[in-house]
Amino acid sequence: MEAIGEDPTREGLLDTPDRVARMYEGLFSGIGASAAVAIDTVFEAESHDSVIVTGLDFYSICEHHLLPFFGQARLGYVPNGKIAGISKLARALELAAHRPQVQERLTSEVADAIFEVLQPDGVIVELEAEHLCLAMRGVRKPGAKVLTSAVRGEFKNHPSGREGLLALMHSR
Repeated sequence: MEAIGEDPTREGLLDTPDRVARMYEGLFSGIGASAAVAIDTVFEAESHDSVIVTGLDFYSICEHHLLPFFGQARLGYVPNGKIAGISKLARALELAAHRPQVQERLTSEVADAIFEVLQPDGVIVELEAEHLCLAMRGVRKPGAKVLTSAVRGEFKNHPSGREGLLALMHSR
């Protein structure tokens, strides 16, 4: 507080260091954990029909400026004998997001976790996010979105391959 010119003994700031410490404890609760451990409910399934989850909100903290970035995720995979509980895919995203991150690595970590645990024919993960470090500082471009994607596998059992799965992920 002193470094930014504030009086740390001011009434409104007395408990701020403790509040911030507790906040960061939650925001960074994914440090040291693999996103794969969140996918702990897996079922045998003969289906090769695509599984797509869209509209998954996520929040993370940019490791370069410690400012939030947030947006929505789209996850899709083509099963090859195993499917996951859908909430477990969302948990993998949440776990990976709860540490100092960059969007590119977050996207890859979620795709890798799904691919590792389910061993599907293919996985696609897309994240679209607004970064407050881009909106609030530097070039100050609020509303700008960053889109990242990670693709794993061959999609051999999906009739139109990865392009078909991408099209399904974006259809409404």
